[in-house]
Amino acid sequence: MNLIQTEEAARRLARAIASDLSLYNEAKIVQGIIDDNLFDVLAEEIEEGRALYKNRVAPELVNKNFYGRAIVDILIRAKRHIKSKVW
Repeated sequence: MNLIQTEEAARRLARAIASDLSLYNEAKIVQGIIDDNLFDVLAEEIEEGRALYKNRVAPELVNKNFYGRAIVDILIRAKRHIKSKVW
């Protein structure tokens, strides 16, 4: 399999992985936001997604943090309506 070489495609993959995490772990995400331990609750799933991302994207793009930004945008920013101790 060829590695993803463009920033656009790397961003799309990162967002797709984060969207899948959101879709399949909605209850964990909500509770993690409420309890302010989201990254502890989803550590295994986030790292599994990160490993998939790293295996599919050229190394020079991995360091641009598209995956981390997608996690924040999709798992946190999109759920800002949920009451939390943080906000």
